[in-house]
Amino acid sequence: MPLRASNYRFAELKPVVLLGNLEYLKREWNSIKNFPKVYLMPGSPLNRSYLRAVNINSCDMCVILSARKGVSENDDPTLVDKSAILCSLNIKSMTFDETAALIARNKKLPGFSPSSSPVKSLSKSQLRGEAIHGANIPMITELANDSNVQFLDQDDEDDPDTELYMTQPFACGTAFAVSVLDSLMSTSYFNENALTLIRTLITGGATPQLEQILAEGAGIPGSQLSSSELDYIRDRCKVGQASLYDGPFAQFGDNGVYSDLFVYALKYFGILCIGLHRFRDTKDKSASSSCKRYVITNPPNDFTLLPSDMVFCFLPYDVELRISQQADLDQRKKKKKSSSRSRSSRH
Repeated sequence: MPLRASNYRFAELKPVVLLGNLEYLKREWNSIKNFPKVYLMPGSPLNRSYLRAVNINSCDMCVILSARKGVSENDDPTLVDKSAILCSLNIKSMTFDETAALIARNKKLPGFSPSSSPVKSLSKSQLRGEAIHGANIPMITELANDSNVQFLDQDDEDDPDTELYMTQPFACGTAFAVSVLDSLMSTSYFNENALTLIRTLITGGATPQLEQILAEGAGIPGSQLSSSELDYIRDRCKVGQASLYDGPFAQFGDNGVYSDLFVYALKYFGILCIGLHRFRDTKDKSASSSCKRYVITNPPNDFTLLPSDMVFCFLPYDVELRISQQADLDQRKKKKKSSSRSRSSRH
């Protein structure tokens, strides 16, 4: 339950809209009906009228699940993902009104974000993420067959025989294949701590039993845990993104290095940086440059940072309080310096 993990408060939950076949949604409704801010929209994701009805250009992330129904084992394996690929290409070819995109972008808060949504104060050349064109909508497509990744990007020049993890869609996080779970399972078998790390990245570190208890109240009498004890359990770290364009880390966005950012974030805010999310075309400042980002995990110490970079990090539950306290402390230091300078000038 990553999107409804117990370490998220109600105000932090983002609405989830499920668009698909009505019969399938009815079958799944019993397992999701207790979660807040979950909405169903019967219709076909291949129909653009339904996509516009759910304001897909305003979403923080569009997830396209592969439909394997109707494909037999004797069919061409490339046909397994035909519906998901067609849906993805259909969305990328859509265009939207610029005014609606501006309104949606102005709702983004600067500084930190629990999702991959860009920051509102970036200029057009730096942001390149406004959903005026469908290709700029954050999207991830599930694939059952690894080789079908070649059909996702029309501007991708990768060789069709390239392995999945070496392709551009996989590096940019726009494609997910079922075979990735095999490598995760193998890693978990040989390294018992890997599963804990994966669970922390997805749900904030809670056990599945705890998630079920906190989400559905299963098996806990009202007198067993007080509200303060329950809040203590829920106060866990979250995976988020920090901006280098504004916020507390803006000083590192202008030719700063990753090691300085890492030490500063951990020392003053308790934030653990784990990687960067960078635009593919960092040198191209034109409006036609790509809005795609790729992931850089564990950069070198002397790695140069850019203002448009987003930092993947573990955020403590009270990160906003820590930032405000540090801002007040910096403000007092500035006032103290200015007063000491004025006194010295008088003497």
